[in-house]
Amino acid sequence: MEFSHISVLLNESINALNIKPDGIYLDGTAGGGGHSAQIAARLKGGRLIALDRDPDAIIAAGQRLKGLPAEVIRSNFKDFDKVLDDLGIQGIDGMLLDLGVSSHQLDEAERGFSYHNDAPLDMRMAKQGTTAADLVNTLSANEIADILFRYGEEKFSYKIANAIVSERQKAPITTTGRLAEIISSAVPAAARRDGHPARKSFQAIRIAVNGELDALQEVLQKAFYRLNKGGVLAVITFHSLEDRMVKLAFAEFTKGCTCPPDFPICVCGKTPDGKLVSKKPIIPSDEEIKNNARSRSAKLRAIERL
Repeated sequence: MEFSHISVLLNESINALNIKPDGIYLDGTAGGGGHSAQIAARLKGGRLIALDRDPDAIIAAGQRLKGLPAEVIRSNFKDFDKVLDDLGIQGIDGMLLDLGVSSHQLDEAERGFSYHNDAPLDMRMAKQGTTAADLVNTLSANEIADILFRYGEEKFSYKIANAIVSERQKAPITTTGRLAEIISSAVPAAARRDGHPARKSFQAIRIAVNGELDALQEVLQKAFYRLNKGGVLAVITFHSLEDRMVKLAFAEFTKGCTCPPDFPICVCGKTPDGKLVSKKPIIPSDEEIKNNARSRSAKLRAIERL
């Protein structure tokens, strides 16, 4: 099996982690093992734990990390703390999350992530649980519209949701091609010139199927406080909802005094728990975007625990 995936912001994320040769690191989204391999190659006496929920990724990462100080475990990154507990690891020196869908998942038509190919409407990263077809064929129009608006920021969410409910009464919606056609027909012609009309809806449904934002919200709090002093949490996001969540969480970790502004001196004594590795998010170079168009929306934010 070939697991094709180009690691985004590879050098930038490795630099942000400031890897210690004897440190313990966790890659919560191993994918094809690109980031993991670069982390593990820098370890001497250290240890890398690489997680992924996708069974295809587990096989690919396992092959790529052979001979390196790393172990690959199938798990959702939100459960990383349970994995560490099982391994008897209390604190870690760094954690990387490369969010979103992998190139392999997009390019393998049968996985049902892409609107470019007609395939079973699946979208499950873990290959188990509720599928995209389950959602679009059972949820109410209001529930579908809420998913499209909340996770895809789709302004035609209600038009699309009503079209889905109307069409599924004729026959269940079971393929990506049919769903893409329904979405396209529901979007006004003028709006179809702004990229593929199904892009935002497919993104939203994928996020809902895989519980991506809920998992991210959960892991941000747990991961930061599992870092050792000087440890770094680095997160690569691919759309505004993810980036906003990371930005807000990091802002809380770097907040110091909470006294009212009119207090002449600080009485709370609170100091920041972390500091940003860079004040602004790190974005791909023009060269990287040229070589990998899917990197164009990527942003890397990293924070060090004090």
